[in-house]
Amino acid sequence: MPTLSPDQLAAKIEAYQMLASCTYDPLRYTRMVFPWGEPGELERFSGPHDWQVDILSTIRDHLKNKATRYTPLRISVASGHGIGKSALVAMIAKWGLGTCDDAKIVCTANTKSQLETKTSPELGKWFRLAVDAQEWDVKTLSITSKSPGSEKTWRMDLIPWSENNPEAFAGLHNQGRLIILIFDEASSIAKNIWETAQGALTDENTIIIWLAFGNPTQNTGNFRECFGKSKHRWLNRQIDSRTVPGTNKTEIESWVNDYGEDSDFVRVRVKGEFPRAGSTQFIPSDAVAKCRQLIAEGFETLPKIMAIDVARFGDDQSVIGIRQGRKARILKKLRGKDTVEVAQFAIDEINREKPDAIVVDGDGLGAGVVDALKHRGLSNVHEFHGGETAEDSAKYFNRRAEVWGMARDWLVAGGDLPDDPELETDLTGVQYGFSNKQQIQLEKKEDMKARGVASPDLGDMFAMTFAVKMVLPPAEARKEEIEHRLSLAKDANAKMIEEQKIILEERKQPKTYRIKPYRFGRRG
Repeated sequence: MPTLSPDQLAAKIEAYQMLASCTYDPLRYTRMVFPWGEPGELERFSGPHDWQVDILSTIRDHLKNKATRYTPLRISVASGHGIGKSALVAMIAKWGLGTCDDAKIVCTANTKSQLETKTSPELGKWFRLAVDAQEWDVKTLSITSKSPGSEKTWRMDLIPWSENNPEAFAGLHNQGRLIILIFDEASSIAKNIWETAQGALTDENTIIIWLAFGNPTQNTGNFRECFGKSKHRWLNRQIDSRTVPGTNKTEIESWVNDYGEDSDFVRVRVKGEFPRAGSTQFIPSDAVAKCRQLIAEGFETLPKIMAIDVARFGDDQSVIGIRQGRKARILKKLRGKDTVEVAQFAIDEINREKPDAIVVDGDGLGAGVVDALKHRGLSNVHEFHGGETAEDSAKYFNRRAEVWGMARDWLVAGGDLPDDPELETDLTGVQYGFSNKQQIQLEKKEDMKARGVASPDLGDMFAMTFAVKMVLPPAEARKEEIEHRLSLAKDANAKMIEEQKIILEERKQPKTYRIKPYRFGRRG
């Protein structure tokens, strides 16, 4: 570390003293500690966004008032995407650690991945930009003071919540100092974690701030109650992404055009409003988990429906699968294959399985596979277009939403699903809302990718098996064929049993041995 001149040292001490004087003013601290407007990452910004200023000012006013200072402050923010929640978390964390010795801050989110890939990098960025960056040891899941002997008491920890381990939040006490508890993606945090966190609010003469941020994805649960029956305990804010600088207004406008201004998709992802439905997850996780354990019986006489989902992007995969009544199977997962190769793999499976119907996603690259199969003389190929009008257009926005709806009904009723975690992720990862005509509307694959969720290729394949309805004759024909095969197998089995009886009878008979005389002679 370079040696400072007396003037530089005096200036540094004065700056630190000014920062330390902001114990009750996180807005002033934030404006002072970061290099706003200077060349680099913040040169285009003169300070925090307006909504961030509002939250920081709310904290300041609460703390400067002696009557409220030691009363727990609860702030809940429901918002659309991209407004800078993680940046505000970093600003508040930097203020808390920077102005209060032995401050304790805990941040939790739905998954460890969320903390490691989104929250932690944003914290690292802002702590690196701060004027006192060298005073902090920033790691992936913790930030601690470098002051000797303070690493255990003066810190911020990022802890993924676990419904089976709520005790991780039970011991958050820091009598007489500062506690900040942050819930990121608050809609997904379980009830018992919220209840356990209440225990952190009991320390006397302690500054306690509880922040809950998230997209309002569920219409029930504790985060929703912050804006409902518990709103008298929380200061609420709902932030529309369109009002915040730096959000992708073009993309947001395309969402509004695609889904409708009053759709649940736009309500949740843009307006920061809670959906009309109970949850935006289209297929319940418990239904899929149950189906992974079920074993179907009596499906052999039912029509076989094969589906082929063809990859559109480099990191997606083409998938071939089949469903026969209550039995579903995955036949092939293919990556890095062109349409000619996918068609050949499909033909191999068709020859092996002899399906009654073949459904192929005909949008984009899938059209090439459709043409290749039809060129081979296959007459039972059905081209699927998800954007077409649904048969039940009063209920579903388009055909894709409709087949997913039938797949959901199948799963809820119970079926034999492959024990494949990738398939479960695909089926439970898709979210939905309602169009302005109150039709069920699934989010687009591109929007799933934008929120860090992979394209549901396996899920789309499974859903497409519901795109055709088979009449009974093929099933009856298969029944006759199966009965014929069973008859042949029964005859073969009876014959084998008779042969086994003969062998056993022969073994019971006494055996005699004849010894041939040995002839002596010369070799050759």
